[in-house]
Amino acid sequence: MLIRKAPDLRFSDITPKSLYLRRREFLKAAGIAVGAAAAGVASPFATDAAAQQKQGTGHGGKLANVKKSPLSTTGEKLTSWDDITSYNNFYEFGPYKEDPKENAGTLKPRPWTIQIDGFVEKKGTFGFEEFTHPYPLEERVYRMRCVEAWSMVIPWVGIPLKDIIAAYKPTSQAKYVEFVTAFNPAQMPGQRTRMLPWPYVEGLRMDEAMNPLAILAVGLYEEELPNQDGAPIRLVTPWKYGFKGIKSISKIRFVDYQPKNTWQVMTPHGYGSYANVNPNVAHPRWSQATERRIGTFFRQKTLPFNGYADQVASLYSGMDPKKLY
Repeated sequence: MLIRKAPDLRFSDITPKSLYLRRREFLKAAGIAVGAAAAGVASPFATDAAAQQKQGTGHGGKLANVKKSPLSTTGEKLTSWDDITSYNNFYEFGPYKEDPKENAGTLKPRPWTIQIDGFVEKKGTFGFEEFTHPYPLEERVYRMRCVEAWSMVIPWVGIPLKDIIAAYKPTSQAKYVEFVTAFNPAQMPGQRTRMLPWPYVEGLRMDEAMNPLAILAVGLYEEELPNQDGAPIRLVTPWKYGFKGIKSISKIRFVDYQPKNTWQVMTPHGYGSYANVNPNVAHPRWSQATERRIGTFFRQKTLPFNGYADQVASLYSGMDPKKLY
């Protein structure tokens, strides 16, 4: 089958061109067919004016009764709503940063269900409202560090993951938590390609998942989470690289094995299971020592564990730091 080459990458004024070229080289090396097949097949990422008007691509509904969390990062300028919602990696809607905002209008985040399974007492499939209603919403201002060496400061609204885990009562056999993104090619055009092995999978060790910093986010800037940022619910673990923040979660499994996350399967030499932010361990193709904060020009030093070492470093005591990548 003849596959059209990926179009030339569109790089922004913020992220260096060299960084985009490295991503392009990876996609090409992995044999990813970004474009549509030849012979007149329409691109799965094509959008129209109507799609842009669907729920989730702009401001959502206001979230009520959001309390401020003492665990929030302080003293840093927040990344703007426009940048957070227009500069994304969400391959279910395309490979480029602007694709999720352009294409995610096809996602319907309501009604939504989340399946709980594995070594847990309270199994079942729960509606979004049933799943989230018992818990107060907290605003958590967190740094977000991408493995591509850019970063943001985001005012998430979410629920402590430890509280949700406790409610479903995992058994002693549960050693890890596995998260799975919804699989719906009709609404997620990227899943109609072989870009990644679908659906997207992530995993945390149980003690990582129970850390107070880990949340399931349902909003940002006190508004409902936009489609392009992972509506209606996504994982946020601020001490880890951003690709660990799985979006549009539809399944949570409590398992006795270490789940292989999607990028670990795709490129095991570059994307590890733990994926903690570590400026002293370079990606195979670029340094992690510095980062570019979206909305600014100059680079800044990357902090170990993204600045959250006091809260999480003890989880990895005695482990090889290189394996934490």
